[in-house]
Amino acid sequence: MSEPLEPEIAMPVHQSWWVRWRQAIITSVLFVTVGTGVAVANNNQSPSTTTTTAVTAPGFCPADAPITCYTLSRTIRDGMKGADVRRLQQRLKDLHFDPGRIDGVYGGDTTMAVWAFQALVQKMTRDTLVDFVTPVLWESMRGDVTITPRRQPGTPNHVEVYLPEQVLAVFKGTQLILVSHISTGTGQKWCEEVTIDPGEEGNKTAVPLKDGVCGEAITPGGIYYFYNRKLGQRQSKLGTMWNPVYFNFGIAIHGAMMVPKEPASHGCVRIPIFVSNYFPALVQYNDRVYVFDGVKQPEDYGSLAPPWDKKDPNYTTTTSTSTTTSTVPVATSTTVAPKSTVPKTTVAPVGVTTTAPVVPS
Repeated sequence: MSEPLEPEIAMPVHQSWWVRWRQAIITSVLFVTVGTGVAVANNNQSPSTTTTTAVTAPGFCPADAPITCYTLSRTIRDGMKGADVRRLQQRLKDLHFDPGRIDGVYGGDTTMAVWAFQALVQKMTRDTLVDFVTPVLWESMRGDVTITPRRQPGTPNHVEVYLPEQVLAVFKGTQLILVSHISTGTGQKWCEEVTIDPGEEGNKTAVPLKDGVCGEAITPGGIYYFYNRKLGQRQSKLGTMWNPVYFNFGIAIHGAMMVPKEPASHGCVRIPIFVSNYFPALVQYNDRVYVFDGVKQPEDYGSLAPPWDKKDPNYTTTTSTSTTTSTVPVATSTTVAPKSTVPKTTVAPVGVTTTAPVVPS
C-alpha cells in the first residue's frame, strides 16, 4: 500500500511593497479627498448664507416695496436732492398734502406742504413749525394717517378753513381730496393805495381804478358759500389775486406769490399759486365754506360779513387810462351776494389719527 499524501503547505510568496500596501494607500487617498471636498463645499456655502442674512435683515426694502418701507437717514433741508426727497414728496402727495412737482428737489412748494402736515397732523403751533424734515418727522409721515372732516357734508363738496393752523382742507363728501397751507388776515388795520380791476367791488367802470383805501385785515369765522369766481390775475381792494373764488363779499380763496407761515393777507385766504391753478375745479357754486377761528364754532357766527373798508380821506382818486393793466376779461358769471342763512350742520370731532409704521423683518 502506498503511504498517504501529506497536505501541501503554502510557501510564503515574496510580494512587492506596492502590492502589500496598495489597499491602505488607496483608502487613505479616498479619505483625504472626501474630507477636502466637504471642506471646500462648506467654504463655498458661507457667502450665500451671509447674503441671505443680509436680505432678511430688518429695514431692507425690495425694489417693489412701498414708500413707507423706507427709513430716513438724514435731515432734509432746502435745496437738497435725492431719492429720499422724491419719496417724501410722493408720500405727501399720497396723503393729499400737495408738495408741487415730484422732482426730488426740496424747495418752497414742498416746504409749505410740510408746514401743513405739521400743523394739522402733529398739532404743532406756528412758532414751532420747521422748514426741514427729520427722521422723526418722516416716521410720522410714513405711518397711517387718516383725516376726516370736522363737519358732515351738506353739499357735494365743502371746504374747511382752519385759521389757527393756517391750513385749508377740501372734501368730496367725507373723502379728503386736498390739504393746503394758507395765509389769512393779519388782524391789523391798514391804509394803502390799491388798484381795482373792472368788475371788482369798488370799480364799476371799464378801466382799472386806483384809490386810497383803509381797512382791517380780518378773516371772519363762520359758514359761507362760494358765489363767484374769476380766472387769471385780478387786482382788488384786498390786493393781487390769482384765480379767486369768492365766498364772503370781497374775501376769496386765491393764489398768491407769498404764502408765509404766519397770517399776511388783508382778509383773503391765500394759497400757493400752483394750487390755485386747479383749486377752482375742486369746488362748485354754492358749496359750503366753514371757517374755524379757534374761538367759537362756525355755527355760532353764522355768515359774518368782514369789516367794511373806507376811503382814505387823504387820497385823491385817479382813473387809469390804460386798459392793459389786467389781461383777464371780466367774468361773465353773475355775482350773487353770499347767503346769510345759517344751515343746519352736524358737528363731528376732528379726525386726524396716526399709527406708527411696521418695520419689515
